[in-house]
Amino acid sequence: MDCPEGKYARVFGKGRVLFCSLLLLLDVACTSKESLPYYTTADFTPMWDIDTLTSPVHRIGDFSFTNQNNQQITNADFAGKIYVANFFFTSCPSICPRMTDNLKQVADQFQTTDEVLFLSHSVMPWVDSVEQLKQFAERHVIRSSQWHLVTGPQEVINTLARQSYFVEEEIGLTKDSSEFLHTEHCLLIDRDRRIRGIYNGTLPLEMERLAADIRTLLIEVRPL
Repeated sequence: MDCPEGKYARVFGKGRVLFCSLLLLLDVACTSKESLPYYTTADFTPMWDIDTLTSPVHRIGDFSFTNQNNQQITNADFAGKIYVANFFFTSCPSICPRMTDNLKQVADQFQTTDEVLFLSHSVMPWVDSVEQLKQFAERHVIRSSQWHLVTGPQEVINTLARQSYFVEEEIGLTKDSSEFLHTEHCLLIDRDRRIRGIYNGTLPLEMERLAADIRTLLIEVRPL
């Protein structure tokens, strides 16, 4: 049986996240309480058995940015960690504050473990200075040991977002790296830099699913 998330995601486009999540919950043949799928392509078709892939599993590319404490943050800081990635800007009037508050509720559930981190990339780095990010973090009571708000060259952030994280599914991969990027999607990345989930960060129900999926990854046995 085809998994409904992969089948319908290509049809429903931007509304795929919530719609496919509900379908995935209903179709017990496509899911397991003990595992999560892998997402290796921009259409977010789930792969349950990566051993059948003929090419290497997609992984998030290397990166280097500056966080709210003026520290250089690279992919090495996330080695062996589970993390949630999203994209925002501090002056966003509606979606970003709601998404940040929702993610904060998820982050609070994992504040006692150093295995789960959060990474928010500014899509307006020409505005979001280190000081701006610092003020935003303080406003939302974000713990810097757990959650990095980062800034860097716009073209680098946009390219990473579209080519590594696959945000803006339909048109994102064809956009120029200088074009503005904004998405409500949050992505769950496992200890080996592979995408294991996509969520609408503005919806509390989706954040409940995110928290549950993080717990699944925490007990997942990594291959030797």
